[in-house]
Order: sequence, then C-alpha cells, then structure tokens
Amino acid sequence: MFTPNLPDTPHLLLAAVAACTIAGIASLFRALSLSGAIAAIFVGFVVFGFGELPAAIGLLLFFITSSALSRYGKAQKELLETYEKGDCRDAGQVMANGGVAVIAIAWHAIDPVNPAPIAAFLGALAAANADTWATEIGTLLGAGAKRKPIILATLYDGEPGQSGAVSVAGTLAALAGAAVIGATAFLWNEATLPQTIIGAAVGGLIGSLCDSYIGGKFQAQYRDGVTGNLTERTHDAKGRLNPLESGYEWINNDIVNFACTAVGATIAAVMC
Repeated sequence: MFTPNLPDTPHLLLAAVAACTIAGIASLFRALSLSGAIAAIFVGFVVFGFGELPAAIGLLLFFITSSALSRYGKAQKELLETYEKGDCRDAGQVMANGGVAVIAIAWHAIDPVNPAPIAAFLGALAAANADTWATEIGTLLGAGAKRKPIILATLYDGEPGQSGAVSVAGTLAALAGAAVIGATAFLWNEATLPQTIIGAAVGGLIGSLCDSYIGGKFQAQYRDGVTGNLTERTHDAKGRLNPLESGYEWINNDIVNFACTAVGATIAAVMC
C-alpha cells in the first residue's frame, strides 16, 4: 500500500518561485532558450517541490556544471561544427536530460519509503552528467590529442565531438561526472546509502557508454555540404539540407540522451 508524501501549498509555492528564478537567471546568461526555460521551470518545480532539498541540490549540481563545461572552450569546440544544437538549451534538451528524473521524483512522492525512486533519480542525473562531462571534456581535449577517439559501435577511428566517439579522457570525465552526482546520495540519509551511491555512479557511467553506442549506431549523422565533415546538423552554413550519412532521421541527440538517462535510472534502481 502506497502512502504518498505530498508537500503543503507553501512548499509548492516556494518551489515554483525557485524554479522560475533559476530558469530566469539561466536565460539571462543564455544557458536556456525560451522553450528551454519553460521546460526547466516544469522540471525544477517537480524536483524542488516533490523531491526535497537533496534532489534540488543534485539537479542544480548537474545544471551548473554541465552549463559551465558547455561554455568552456566554446570557440575551439565550435570549429568542429559537429553539434546539432549549441550551449543554449531548448525544451527538447531539458526534457531529454531531466524527463526521467522527473518521473523518478513523481515515483518517490507516491512511494516515499521505497529507496528505488531515489536511486533512479540519481542514476538518471548521473547518466546525464556523465554524458555531458564526457562530451564537453572529451571533445575539448581530443581536438589536440595524437590518438583519435573510437566509435564505440564500430570500433573504428572517429573524430572529437562525433556522435558515438569515446576516448580515454572522455570516459574518465564520464566516470567523474557520474561519481559527483552519486555522491549527493549522502544528502538523502538512506538506509541503502552505499548501494545507492555505487548504483548511481555505475548507472551513470553505463548510461553514458550506452549513449555513445546508440549515438554511433542509430543517431542521424549528416555529411555537411560545405565542410564535408560528419555532423548532427540537418543544414549546412548556407541553409542547404545535409544528406543523411548514417542512422535514422527521427533519432536525434535528444532521443539518445533520454535513452541514456533511462538506462542510468534503471541500473541504479536495480542496484539499490
């Protein structure tokens, strides 16, 4: 029998104000587009309102670190012209990274005595954080590295920033990103704390690797009509449609990221 833990009205109002304030500040710094801000308000309201302070800290830790890394070395990464979207996150990106976490928090509100929803929440955030850290750090360091990254799905050489590419630096960054979120399990003071921490970290790392595999195997990749490079972008700099090189048109980076967080959440919940 479930015993839902529903917050009172003042708490929900405070959560709404906090979510709107943070989304507004992020928009001012161009970390969120208008649609991204609206989606972030929804995600923030659910997490802040129903997930309590530890959940809010975990979400903020992911958002702040991932946004900072996205902007670090921005000029150098833009030269690669690989990413479908920039560092100003839209609604699709916000929900791709935070949608599973929202579901986990809703589960926690309905079944608060069960540790699995908390583990799933942390696993989802850990996977999103691991993927972001791996992408941003791996791309930045890989641009000047002697050894090229490999495409996980084929084991062939790839290019820094290419969908599905993994490197030693990127994998270590993924592990660090997952561990940072997993460590926030201390804030929950759960009886299953060790399993939750390990599960979130392991789930985050595996989720990130699954992201690389799915990205390299199924995500749409196009041949840029101007540069001739592989890219996630559907159009080149002249506005012309880029031809599909591999993958499926309907599988973009947002879908891959959602799958990544779902894997991380599932593994963490099973291990807790």
